[in-house]
Amino acid sequence: MRRQRYESLKTMTEDFLHFVWKFKMLIPPIFLKSGEEVHILSSGIHNHDAGPDFFNAQIRFGNTRWAGNVEIHINASDWYKHNHQDDPAYDNIILHVVYHADQKVYRRNKESIPTLELYEHIDENLLNKYLMMIGSPEHIPCKNIIKEVNPLVIRNMFERSLIERLEQKSIFILNKLVQNKYNWEQSFYEHLAGSFGLKVNAEAFELLAKSLPVKYLAKHRSELFQLEAMLFGQAGFLSNKYKDSYPNELKAEYLHLQRKFSFKPISLHHWKFLRLRPSNFPGIRISQFADLIHQSFSLFSRMLEVDDVHQLHQMLKVKASEYWNIHYRFDSKSTFRPKTKSLGEGSRTLIMINTMIPFLFVYGTQKSDRSFCNRALQFLEDIRAENNKIIRTWKTSGIPVDTAFESQALLQLFNHYCRNKKCLDCKIGINLLGS
Repeated sequence: MRRQRYESLKTMTEDFLHFVWKFKMLIPPIFLKSGEEVHILSSGIHNHDAGPDFFNAQIRFGNTRWAGNVEIHINASDWYKHNHQDDPAYDNIILHVVYHADQKVYRRNKESIPTLELYEHIDENLLNKYLMMIGSPEHIPCKNIIKEVNPLVIRNMFERSLIERLEQKSIFILNKLVQNKYNWEQSFYEHLAGSFGLKVNAEAFELLAKSLPVKYLAKHRSELFQLEAMLFGQAGFLSNKYKDSYPNELKAEYLHLQRKFSFKPISLHHWKFLRLRPSNFPGIRISQFADLIHQSFSLFSRMLEVDDVHQLHQMLKVKASEYWNIHYRFDSKSTFRPKTKSLGEGSRTLIMINTMIPFLFVYGTQKSDRSFCNRALQFLEDIRAENNKIIRTWKTSGIPVDTAFESQALLQLFNHYCRNKKCLDCKIGINLLGS
């Protein structure tokens, strides 16, 4: 018996103890170390922040009903390792739940705290199933058994994961809104610019957008050449000397606009070309971004009016100007490939998923208008799923991934739950353990 307890102590986790307490998955009858029978009326509210593990639990010892907080440890002696004996936040603990009661514990006033030892009240099969899951070498711990889960449970977890992902993206957007004093147009323009830079040049594109507020571009929206001059000039690309006439014409126009508006360009060193396909080089992307502004009056306002995902695609159907049909860089001629200078469907889809839809969702939450939030979710249902390594891994588990709603949910599920082995916080994992 002692050897079994010692072996299980080595693999036991507090997360698992929280799980069996929260869902009352204990083998009855249950007795305190003092001998009194315990009846768990309510396990309480699970606390994920500092302080006791469960708030407002309701428990009956014998004929006495208690209401208060519960603290859970693997070993009772952890109470002292965590210095709870000196923390007033733990004065109202009504029960100390432990896997192994290796020591008596006391409150600050020296009163003994009732202790419940779980060792003999945990189902061995349940524990083994949990240990097998978190010990799985698979990137998705339940990959080989997820088909056993009710599809409704999976869908419910998808919805929860997707909202979590949108809320995480909302934090970044809200910070940007605060910086711009809740100017939605400027904030959206900066965020959209970052998406045109992909991961490699996202920061450079955002610096460019901040250095060139959208109000200046709006004044010259009807003249694509002037838009390109401002964007390339502010990006730092027109500080060099060129042989081709086109960049020199842009430079002359930019110098005029720079004197007019007192522009200060960003440094050219911010832009990167390594590990990029030529069609994603900064010059191509900046020209495409100029075309987007040229075609769309008030980018954010126009997006709010769109109620069909195909209209979003149309909004993003932009292309680089004629010069870029035979160039990937200034002064560097290439093969005539005009099709590669248009923003492809894959890029448009990523911009919609990562920029436009989150902004629409945030706008709905900030304005307390669910119609915008619902439209954002519907757009995700109408867009095809992304195709990346994580999504392909999910598909090998037998989970169908057809829409961006599903792929975004699965990316969140993988990055937040699966990768960190948080099976006990996942409804799919809980369902598998409870089955």
